[in-house]
Amino acid sequence: MKDIQFEIQNNEFVKLLLESIGDGIFVLDTHGTIIAWNPAIEKITGYTFDEIKGKSCKILNFTQCFDKDCPTGIKDCSILKYGKVDPTECLLSHKNGHLLSVTKNARAIKNKQNKIIGIVEAVTDLTELKNARLKMEEATRRLGELNRLGGIIAKSRVMQNVFTFIKASAASDTTILIQGDSGTGKELVAGAIHSIGERRKKPMIIVNCSALSESLLESELFGHIKGAFTGANQNRIGRFEEADGGTIFLDEIGEITPYIQVKLLRVLQQKEIERVGESRKRKIDIRIITATNKNLKSLVDVGRFREDLYYRLKVFPIFLPPLRDRKEDIPLLTNHFIKINNEKVPIKAKGIAKPALKAFMDYSWPGNIRELANAIEHAFVLCSGRQIDLSDLPLEIREPDTIFRHFGKEKISTSIQRNQPLYSLTKEKLIDLLHDAKWNKAEVARRVGLSRASIWKYMKKWDIPIQPQ
Repeated sequence: MKDIQFEIQNNEFVKLLLESIGDGIFVLDTHGTIIAWNPAIEKITGYTFDEIKGKSCKILNFTQCFDKDCPTGIKDCSILKYGKVDPTECLLSHKNGHLLSVTKNARAIKNKQNKIIGIVEAVTDLTELKNARLKMEEATRRLGELNRLGGIIAKSRVMQNVFTFIKASAASDTTILIQGDSGTGKELVAGAIHSIGERRKKPMIIVNCSALSESLLESELFGHIKGAFTGANQNRIGRFEEADGGTIFLDEIGEITPYIQVKLLRVLQQKEIERVGESRKRKIDIRIITATNKNLKSLVDVGRFREDLYYRLKVFPIFLPPLRDRKEDIPLLTNHFIKINNEKVPIKAKGIAKPALKAFMDYSWPGNIRELANAIEHAFVLCSGRQIDLSDLPLEIREPDTIFRHFGKEKISTSIQRNQPLYSLTKEKLIDLLHDAKWNKAEVARRVGLSRASIWKYMKKWDIPIQPQ
């Protein structure tokens, strides 16, 4: 035992080595007595070598040694049996009495005869690392708060401005018009406004104005009484009444007919409605939020939308930029949609490869965020638990100048300029596409290069049912 202690105390190289190591190092003899103690371990524990030498390592009271508390003596220490302790996170007792978070590992020292003559232990202080980790977690949480609002995920400057408008509009009952291309998240913005406003404990009712004919939309919004029209077998409350005390969100407001425009104007002016088939006026207390992917001012200029209604709706307008104008949000949105899909499927995707993300950044995203979500869902089908790669992406993203179109079993490949129409859509082709896409209107819209609202419009125009019959 004296040999190892003598070597440590009298070998200048060993002494310099111990002093230069940043981690705490101490050496024990075979009795568990401390015989060497470097400056780093003095700093970590608070004990000087003069205070600690000759004492048992039990004084440090490590909480984890081979998944157990520190034994009472060296004979019970498993290092004599296994010869080492792999790096383990644990606690030790500081001289002042408080506990420190550290990582420790140990090795038995053997002579040429393979006999244990001592033990060397290394200790790394994790206090600063722990504090840094807590700060990072707090920063991540705050960043998440900054980048998310009511389900909207963004960090770009243009979207931070949108966040500001949302927060400002939530403080009042002002009528709001949300404008933006199809797929930009207008419904999410409406939901965010409702969720942080005074009406958040009341219902938010959503109506797609392009999905119904004029008569059906009137009944949907205002309700009807029994006998008001053929098939009206009982009284029915309308969506305005359902939203009483809360918010009604009228999507695709640019699609409503002049007759519905007049009725909506009365609601805005008088805060009352009449059910179809009766003359009784019913007071309602609602907030109205509308959205459109059309330029309502242009519709006003050509006489397709009432000017007085337009100005009633756009008291507080919010414009949502297309995804191509906020590309710094694409990595954030990509990670979000990967996380969503990982929660839905048993085989998880391990992130996205740089070439695939670059393709996302280079693409123009005519379908905006909805198209991005669909692209990642498409990639999940192919990646099978590995990282999403370029080959897993839809063809129009990998090769944006080539678009494949499917009509049942027929497959046509055409190289086209991006903004040209794909082909002349007919009722028969649309029905084929709907059947092929299992009546998913968003998927049909993506395949033909039109907006979802346009698909709804064509279905209404050609009297195609909303669901297969």
